Amino acid sequence: MGSVSEVFTLDGTDPGSAARIGRLHTAHGTVETPVFMPVGTQGTVKAVDQASLAAHVAPPIILGNTYHLYLRPGTEVLTAAGGLHQLMNWPAALLTDSGGYQVFSLADRRKILPEGVRFQSHIDGSTHLFTPTSVVDIQRAIGADVTMVLDECPPFPSDRAYADQSLALTHRWAAEARAYHLVAEPLYGHRQLQFGIVQGSTYEDLRRASCEAIAELDFDGNAIGGLAVGEPTEAMHELTQLCCELLPAHKPRYLMGVGTPADILNAIARGVDMMDCVMPTRNARHGLLFFWDGIRNIKNAQYKTDFSPLDDTSDCDVDLRYSKAYLRHLFVADEWLAMQIASVHNLSFYLRLVRESRVQIRLGTYAAWMQRVLPQLTYRHSGQQTVQTI
Repeated sequence: MGSVSEVFTLDGTDPGSAARIGRLHTAHGTVETPVFMPVGTQGTVKAVDQASLAAHVAPPIILGNTYHLYLRPGTEVLTAAGGLHQLMNWPAALLTDSGGYQVFSLADRRKILPEGVRFQSHIDGSTHLFTPTSVVDIQRAIGADVTMVLDECPPFPSDRAYADQSLALTHRWAAEARAYHLVAEPLYGHRQLQFGIVQGSTYEDLRRASCEAIAELDFDGNAIGGLAVGEPTEAMHELTQLCCELLPAHKPRYLMGVGTPADILNAIARGVDMMDCVMPTRNARHGLLFFWDGIRNIKNAQYKTDFSPLDDTSDCDVDLRYSKAYLRHLFVADEWLAMQIASVHNLSFYLRLVRESRVQIRLGTYAAWMQRVLPQLTYRHSGQQTVQTI
């Protein structure tokens, strides 16, 4: 795949934490890190068209999901289109999850085998088999810039015997996927990176062993999986820090499925470079919006005559300066536009959050800045509904 400098460049660190800034080099552009990646599971970020996404959110990289794209539209359509970039008209970078988490969530529809996972489609009940090599082939058809290996994500809590067995399977599949990726040619003439995934449930010794095993396979980057699945927040932070301390510093680190703005800042402080989560768009569709001064339920009556703009920061596009009253009206009237405006707002906020994080790391003031803004970000304004989680 070339030298490390062709994949990831580390540009600096924060003296008061393990936070760092860098650049991930992909075939569809350079991604400045730390970065938050909006989730576009089925080739779309829900409620946001690609033109609005590019103009108002401007993410350098978004996610697709191998499980969902394999079932619909299918590899035949993806190959005929020339890959997902072409099918969805997306010019920037794409990352695809392996589908392992989705298969894990289908506990009553799948069977884990030594060679892979046999599962039933949630769409029509048809039976399919994912193997470490077939998942590589599917992601070749999708054409993502960053691809993930097939893994098994153990539930929380997991007893020690299950966690041991699961981790052995994940490591064997990772070795098979890495070997196959290095000989299987890309389909569309651009380089595809491959990331390994660290597992081990909440057992510190298993996490250590997994970091060592995954690092030994020399992936282009390394992901931390199996967190944000129900374990206590402090355990997630501690295991994230442990993995970041053990994984190679010269390669990007990706914490999968995280999270709230506070979780993102805490992950960055521990050395994470990449994160994704459905939270900003899922919460947006329920009228729950993120601001620098906390979380608001925009459907609450207090916003009925609040004509202040949703976002009056200097870097906000003037086209997005709808009032809180207008957005509340759209939600009350059950207008679809409400979900788009709210989703764009939340995604824009998340991207500004990581952009400001990069600024603070570059200045060497990240740790102090994080401690200053965390109480604001986690404040829930009166009448607040419970925040929807992943």
